[in-house]
This record gives sequence, structure tokens and C-alpha cells, in this order.
Amino acid sequence: MESMEAGDVLKGLRGGHMVTSSSTSSTTVLPSLVAQIDFNGTNVTMQDFEDVDQSWAVILSTLIKGTIMGAIIIAAIFGNLLVIVSVMRHRKLRIITNYFVVSLAFADMLVALAVMTFNASVQLTGRWMFGPFMCDAWNSLDVYFSTASILHLCCISVDRYYAIVKPLRYPINMTKQVVAIMLLSTWIAPAVISFVPILCGWYTTNENQEFRNEHPDICHFKVTAIYAVVSSLISFWIPCTIMVFTYLAIFREAIRQEKQLHARMGNQMLLNNSSRDCNGDTLGSSGGSSKALALNEVGLHSTPTKDRNIIKMKREHKAARTLGIIMGTFILCWLPFFLWYVIVSVCGEEACPTPEIVVSTLFWIGYFNSTLNPIIYAYFNRDFREAFKNTIQCAFCSLCRRPPSDLESLEVRRPSLRYDERTRSIYSETYLKHIDRRRSSEVGSSL
Repeated sequence: MESMEAGDVLKGLRGGHMVTSSSTSSTTVLPSLVAQIDFNGTNVTMQDFEDVDQSWAVILSTLIKGTIMGAIIIAAIFGNLLVIVSVMRHRKLRIITNYFVVSLAFADMLVALAVMTFNASVQLTGRWMFGPFMCDAWNSLDVYFSTASILHLCCISVDRYYAIVKPLRYPINMTKQVVAIMLLSTWIAPAVISFVPILCGWYTTNENQEFRNEHPDICHFKVTAIYAVVSSLISFWIPCTIMVFTYLAIFREAIRQEKQLHARMGNQMLLNNSSRDCNGDTLGSSGGSSKALALNEVGLHSTPTKDRNIIKMKREHKAARTLGIIMGTFILCWLPFFLWYVIVSVCGEEACPTPEIVVSTLFWIGYFNSTLNPIIYAYFNRDFREAFKNTIQCAFCSLCRRPPSDLESLEVRRPSLRYDERTRSIYSETYLKHIDRRRSSEVGSSL
């Protein structure tokens, strides 16, 4: 080929093949050949350009995946830590249900620390870097903490069932001893399907064990059909069935109680209106005695005990709604993974192949459930929202951590004292307000 200018070569690039043009001859290079261009004595091929494009694509993909996974891990750790600290700091949140919530937050935080981090390293590097034993340990932790998180949600649904559907039996059945036994069960039971069968090698085949020993940089969780069915039943299908039935019962009972509450409030309004009309007719003739009678009648219909029960019922319904949203989110996050897990384990990877990107996505959607729970608390539960806000303010505000000096304490107390001109004495503002209120009431009664 005769020598030519580089500009003539670039002008000849057309649609997958290269046409070189010069004043004397023209040569066509077919797509199967690699085009070579000589720029200042440097040999550059089209393959080099493709390699550069692929390298940038890999770097961009790794950055995107790392950012997403890092955000999920950090949000899960700090969000669940915020739940634990808020319940410990605020006495209002120290109820039986929140014992389960704190334990659930601890399990979700461990999912982020011990499970998500290792999975993220595999996704970013493309290989397992910690050896065969750590592969088994990581798989055991994955199954253990994920199952513990799911069993906590099941216990919460049972607690809400007794609180709303059977409130009279709730103090008898849900004692501190029963709650302690339930919490211990949620942490002990997952070990039966995680550490014991995985570390003993019962979960997989001998062929897969030999393959892992020969390829220590690969950590695939390839299980037998029996292990897949048993572990998925304990981890997901049985707890999920219990949750669905308990929340259906809770939903029906909540609707029934709401109807009763609206009917009771409607009847009370009718009685109050009728008593007000009767009192209006007799007020002119009876004077103050009829007014006292009207107050007594209203007091019969609205007592502090009834108001307290209504407030408690509304609080229980709000808590049930929040936890119901958590249950629904849990099912949406974990159902796709467990469907794939059982189907592939039963029919085999050869008969039911799954792209690696799909498998990774299913895993991380399930992990994402551990991040969503604190967000749901903050958005749907006002008590948790206020506790979160107060905890964050105290964590980042130096004034909350520094005790006030004597001068600052004096500045706070000084406005609470006032000098009374009539008695020429100093009294507290609260005392003077009380005296003024009593004097005005005496003047009003004398008139």
C-alpha cells in the first residue's frame, strides 16, 4: 500500500470497513481485517479504540454499582442505629412492640455490616477474595441474619394480633417472659438452617465442594433441592403465611372498631344536642341548677376512661398500619428472590439458567428491605419521627451535649420571678398567675 496522509485515511472510514484513497490507487479493507492507522510513527488499531470504550464502560458501571450499594449499606447501618438509640432515649417508645422493633433493627444493621459488604466486594471486583472457609461463613451469616429479620416481623404481627384482635388477653399472653422467649427464638432458630448445615457441608453436593476447593476465587451458593425447600419454608413461606393471616384478622378488627367508634360518637352528639335543647328551655326557670345538671349529663357521656380507651385504640391502629406497611414492603422485597431460589434449586441451573445481573438484583432487592424499615417508621409514625428528629439534633448539636453554666442557668430562672407592687415582695410568676386567676373568678362569681 502506498503512503498517504492521515486525513485521507480518516475520510475513508465508512460503515464498518475502511476505504483508503490516494491520487494513484484505492484499497478496501474488509470488516474481518483490523484497520491500522499510522499517526506519527505510532501503530493504532481499531481494536484499541474498542478496548478504550469497553474500559470506560466497565469503570462507569462499577462507579454506579458502588454508589448504589454504598448508599444502601450506609443508610441501613445508620437508619437502624437511629431506631435503636431513639427507643433507648425516649421513654414513650419503650413499649412491648418496640422491643421487637429494636431487635429487628439490630438484625437489619448486622445484615448491612456482615452480609451486604461482602456481596458488594464480589460485585465490584468480580471474584471472591477471602477463601473457601470465609465463603461458607458469609453464606451462613447471609441466611442467618436474613431469616432472623423475617422472624422478627412474624413476631411483630403476632404481637399486634393480640393487641388489637384480643386486647383483653394481651396483658396475659404478651408478658415480658413471653416476649423474651420469642426474641430468643428469633435468634436461635435461624442457626438450624444456616451455620449447622452450611459449615457441615450438608447443604450442597460433593461435586460443588470439589469445584470450590479447586476455584477458591468463586463463591457460589449452590444448594440441593431438599435444602432449598426446607430453608425457604422456615425463612420465608411459613412466617409469610402467619403474617398474612394475622394482618387480615387485624384489618377486619380495625374496620369493625372504627365503625363502632363512629357510631358511638354519632350517638353521643345526638344526646348532647338533645340535652342542650332541654337545658335551654329550663335555663330561665331553673337558673344555675339546670347548668350543673347539663354538665353532669355531658360528663356521663364523655369520661376520662372512655377518652383514654379511644386514644389508645387510635394509637394501636396507627401502629398496626405502620407495621402493616412494613409487612407489605417485606413481601415485595423478598418474594421474587425466594420464588427464584426454589425454582432454580428444584429444576437445576442447567434447565433454568438465570443471568448473573438478575441474580444480583434479586439479592439486593431483598437486602434493601433492611434499609426501608427505618424510613417507614420515620414517615408513617409520628412518635418515631419526633424521636428521630430529637436524637439527630442532640447528636449534631454541641449545645445539647454541653451542660449549661451557672450563669446560663441564672438567665433561665430570672424571668420566672416578679416583684409585686401591692405586697412589695418577690413571687414566682406561676404563683402570681394563680392568684390573679383566683381573684378574677371570685369577682365573676360575685357579679
